[in-house]
Amino acid sequence: MSTISYRPCTGEAVAAVDDSTPADVDAAVARARAAVPALATAAPARRRAWLERLADVLDEHTEELAALADEETALGMPRLRSEAARMASQLRFYGAVAAEGSYLGVTVDDASVLSTGTPAPRMVRVNQPLGPVAVFGASNFPFGFGVLGNDTASALAAGCPVIAKAHPAHVRLCVRLAELADAALTDAGAPPGAFGLVLGLDSGTRLVRDAGIAAVGFTGSQAGGLALWRLANERPVVIPVYAEMGTVNPVVVTPGAAATGMDTIAAGFVDSFTLGAGQFCTKPGLLLAPAGQGAPAAVAAALGKASPPLTMLTQGIAAAAATGVAALLDAGAAVLGRIPGPADGWAADAVALSAPIGALTEGSRLLEECFAPVALVVEYHGPEDLADALDALQGSLTGTVITDGTPTDPHAATLIDRLSDQVGRVTVDDWPTGAAWTWAQQHGGPWPATSAPSTTSVGAAALDRWTRPVTYQSTPDAWLPPAGRKTNPWGVPQRINGLRTDGSPTE
Repeated sequence: MSTISYRPCTGEAVAAVDDSTPADVDAAVARARAAVPALATAAPARRRAWLERLADVLDEHTEELAALADEETALGMPRLRSEAARMASQLRFYGAVAAEGSYLGVTVDDASVLSTGTPAPRMVRVNQPLGPVAVFGASNFPFGFGVLGNDTASALAAGCPVIAKAHPAHVRLCVRLAELADAALTDAGAPPGAFGLVLGLDSGTRLVRDAGIAAVGFTGSQAGGLALWRLANERPVVIPVYAEMGTVNPVVVTPGAAATGMDTIAAGFVDSFTLGAGQFCTKPGLLLAPAGQGAPAAVAAALGKASPPLTMLTQGIAAAAATGVAALLDAGAAVLGRIPGPADGWAADAVALSAPIGALTEGSRLLEECFAPVALVVEYHGPEDLADALDALQGSLTGTVITDGTPTDPHAATLIDRLSDQVGRVTVDDWPTGAAWTWAQQHGGPWPATSAPSTTSVGAAALDRWTRPVTYQSTPDAWLPPAGRKTNPWGVPQRINGLRTDGSPTE
């Protein structure tokens, strides 16, 4: 079996890459398992050095990688150069997060007598790496969320070996990235098996079912994420699946905002939902605006001024876009405006739709994502009308409130609080497209946006997914993990008897 590499602009097949055999997958898992002790016991600062070396090598190959990615994705060289730089920066960032050490959650309670008079033994709690992680990268971000993206970078930083499954939308790029990663990590002194790659649909299934895999990271469609989630839960030993699956991502316009700047709001909305041909998991797919302020007409006019959409990533995504628009129309939507996609290759139109607010009922297709430059505009007739619509929405990655731009907008605080119940990130007067890798980032959300709402796939807290806490009771210091010892040789923050220390080593 083989995976075919296509050129989206023409639909032309350009190469075939052999899929991994079952023996190849088994060997990759065996190498990863063999690497577990070395990765887990390596000081975070050492892991940082590995990731920095990998980032340096990727920077040296930016032009080559961007050109290869453009052949397989048609996303354009300017964006792909930028995204390749993001990939390298993410690797450095997660290395720095590991070296800072607070992700280890080291907590020490010295032996004492409780207020009840009961003796309490000394206990040390430290987060430990889970073990080999299977990573399934995204089609729409071949670098930032690909085989060396956020999931891989954060797992390696946390001390877990990674086996990535190549994405069929850019399979040759995945192979090249894996070659560079293997050489760079080896050169930096990382243990063999720290990173591996498998290819082919069947290989991904075999990987998740393998007893040697301890967790799964996934970025993609709800159907794909749920398939992996079911596989992991059917294993004799169930493992966590951290699936980021994307959703509608609502935008709510307050009455004051609509009254003072509907044309500007519409232009920003169109720019955001058509960015990258709408192939962003944070694309805003639903605009809720007060009735009587001309939101549908403003969005239609703004779309008419927009640039034609880009080529879609795959033939399947392009076909699903057309099917999705048809399903939205069948569910009660009407077309406000449409811009045809490219005449050649895998194309989808940019489409703005409208629907009556009464059609936003639980289970309606109008409340599901259409992964394309497609969005829905709905007018509400008052707070109760809006509240009923928000109650019908699924959980989302993001929710946006557009205010009148003043701190006295009477509706803003209530809407921010309301959206925070059903999204992972609330943006105010700021379009949500994109997800910066920072210490405070939350790129997750209630089901079905993600399979684990309390986690994030982007930002410093992404490392938390790949660890589990272990408490060591009455354990001699020499037998503790280095992070939990009194000498603190790794120099990580520790909380001792309730008081946080700065992490300075004492040896």
